[in-house]
Amino acid sequence: MRSLSQQVAPAVVQVLVSGYGLIDSESGHQVSLLGREKSIGSGVIVDPDGYIVTNAHVIKGAVTIRVVVAQASVPDEASDDPNNLRTVDAKIIGIDQESDLALLKIDEKGLPTLQFMNSDRLRQGDLVLAVGAPMGLRNSVSFGVVSSPNRSVGDDNPMVYIQTDASINPGNSGGALVTMNGLLAGLNAFIVSQSGGNEGLGFAIPANAVRDVYSQLRKNGHVSRGEIGIYAQDITFVMAKGLSLARERGVVVSDVVPDGPADRAGLKRRDIILTLDGQKLSSAGQVRSHIYRRAAGDKLELRVLRGQDELMVGPVVRERQDKASLLERLIHPEKNLVARLGILCVEIDKEVAGMIPGLRRDYGLIVAAKTAGGQSQSIDLQPGDIIDAVNNSPVALLDTLRSTLSEMKPGDPVVLQIERDGRFQYLAFELDR
Repeated sequence: MRSLSQQVAPAVVQVLVSGYGLIDSESGHQVSLLGREKSIGSGVIVDPDGYIVTNAHVIKGAVTIRVVVAQASVPDEASDDPNNLRTVDAKIIGIDQESDLALLKIDEKGLPTLQFMNSDRLRQGDLVLAVGAPMGLRNSVSFGVVSSPNRSVGDDNPMVYIQTDASINPGNSGGALVTMNGLLAGLNAFIVSQSGGNEGLGFAIPANAVRDVYSQLRKNGHVSRGEIGIYAQDITFVMAKGLSLARERGVVVSDVVPDGPADRAGLKRRDIILTLDGQKLSSAGQVRSHIYRRAAGDKLELRVLRGQDELMVGPVVRERQDKASLLERLIHPEKNLVARLGILCVEIDKEVAGMIPGLRRDYGLIVAAKTAGGQSQSIDLQPGDIIDAVNNSPVALLDTLRSTLSEMKPGDPVVLQIERDGRFQYLAFELDR
């Protein structure tokens, strides 16, 4: 165990983040205030040229990111010697909010790495180590077992997680869950706890999902996902009895989108999915996760039970349209900040306009958030508002809004024409500073 820990620890880094984070709003509006904060998480080096995977929530709102890197193959007692550590700047290559994964890059060569395992081979009872920086305590290792290799945590979450009782606490996020042969089984992501600390319910993103997101972020800077136009649910005893299903356990198709890939392939509601690409299924989460990771154009093989008959269907995966995460990718605290008003805005272009049906105009600036202490706190400007003009002058670009405001003096009148819930209205106030 000691040699294993010494082998894998140098590839797990501490991530130091300074930036903006969401804080509670006294006005009652959700997700409306931004304030400066610092946070600490973990990351895993997956390429010797400095590519590091971590959780998206670890670097959320980051302005600066620094990574603490350890020298490889130092004696165990010297692993925390400052002479064996260096802190380097990191840049963001890409973020995928839906999987809660992000890819960082540091300008280093010849770094120690962890290799991905095929996490589909992980089994309940397998022994694992969790490596990271819980509560900021870098280079911490805990030992446990895989409680479940495929755990779904909600019907609306397409991800499937590795559940483990290895001790995971705040700061472990983005750290490594490794097998006894030193392979990366997953990336530690979150805990379920009533106390806020470890209670033996830790969850990691499986290595196969991490590897897929890493590859796409490194190549494209964003992630594309597949869908075939179905909704699947776990079969319960009551469901099986009420619907007269042939099986009391398994996965049943509860919806098929008209004229979608599954519909065109012949999949029907009440079909029971037995295997997907030859893999036996125990939960609807596995179905969603498998399809989720496939690329547009891939052909799937589903063996289904319809009544008493077994059938094979082969829907072709299409790319899923994900408008919400697209908008999130467009927001960056520094790039989108309008400091004089204390707001973050996103410019409306053709792509953004397609995400917001019913726009009165095809230009403007969407208010994404308000910063704590900014003038936006004293005026009725809310996230989701669209700024069309300032004092009769149309604004379509952030630079236009910033330059218009920069020419004004404290006490000058400002009238914003905004669109809210499909209606135009004026917002008038005097500039504070």
